[in-house]
Amino acid sequence: MEYSEFITHVQSLSQSESREEAEVATRATLEVLTQIIPSEEIADLSAQIPQELREYLRRNETETIQSFHLQEFIERISQKESLEPTTSIIHVRAVFAVLQNAVASDKFRKFYNYFSHDYEELFTMSVTDRISV
Repeated sequence: MEYSEFITHVQSLSQSESREEAEVATRATLEVLTQIIPSEEIADLSAQIPQELREYLRRNETETIQSFHLQEFIERISQKESLEPTTSIIHVRAVFAVLQNAVASDKFRKFYNYFSHDYEELFTMSVTDRISV
């Protein structure tokens, strides 16, 4: 999937008013993901998304992986976007839906499994799609 197509899909799914809003939403979501997902999984994800988005998945190797609940995840994205959390939830859902289409299904399932059950509302996959890692 090309960058333009990725952002167009995020904009459409989130019903964003502008392309810039979809770009900011995508960047914020990907940057916060680096705080949750281990480096090797980030590398797998990065290899399958447009080149222009890969820089948002770079993280400082000295940073440790964190575990935080859904509300904190959304708050972090909301702060990066400078938007209300309710809008950020819509954006994250859109970014995750586009990622699901852009990434090989086995890689996306592994990514999905890093999230606890309280995150399920952000995904279009059902809990039955979880796999053992």
